[in-house]
Amino acid sequence: MKTIGLIGGMSWVSTAIYYRLINEAVRGRLGGFHSAQIALWSVDFAEIERMQISGEWERAGEHLADAAKRLERAGADMILICANTMHKVADAVAEAVRIPLVHIADAAAAEIKRKGAKHPLLLATGYTMEQDFYVGRLRDKHGIDVRVPNAPDRALVHKIIFDELVRDIVKPTSKACYVEVVDRARRDGADGIIFGCTEIGMLLSPGDFDVPCFDTAAIHATAAVDFALSA
Repeated sequence: MKTIGLIGGMSWVSTAIYYRLINEAVRGRLGGFHSAQIALWSVDFAEIERMQISGEWERAGEHLADAAKRLERAGADMILICANTMHKVADAVAEAVRIPLVHIADAAAAEIKRKGAKHPLLLATGYTMEQDFYVGRLRDKHGIDVRVPNAPDRALVHKIIFDELVRDIVKPTSKACYVEVVDRARRDGADGIIFGCTEIGMLLSPGDFDVPCFDTAAIHATAAVDFALSA
């Protein structure tokens, strides 16, 4: 079994979800007392969040690249950034180490194609919805026409992530708000939903909708296990 290197803490809430999902998947595939070999470097999200607000993406990339180097020295065979937004600096992280980085957007794209969604709606932080590092990768590398909510809905989705979900707060009223955002986008032609923030699966589930849903935290965790158990 290969060792999975996790760069976590963005937020710690979703990193805990990654840890559980990865170990459950390994146990499910291998049985018995098996669990995953994991090396985890968890950052202080307050520092990262300040860099996001101030636009210090290069500095943030250096911070996560250092984390990746530490994981490589600890014996990791691959790197996962346990967040969608911080894939803004994925290239800097990948270039800092000799081991592969499993990109969350590439893992999501494979599942989107498998389920046949052509115009999925992206629910994520404002950075992920409005900048091109994520939507552009899905479009240019994978040919997926990603839709994003309108400006007021983007602001609402972002606010709930940062005011509630990353703080481990889940409110039924916020779920209702997200469902309304999805309903508006579906009327405009969205045919799937990308849970493009790793905390959104705390609030929504695929059973809430009658179109394909793509929980990026779960998809990314599965991709890590696939790699770890590959020959």
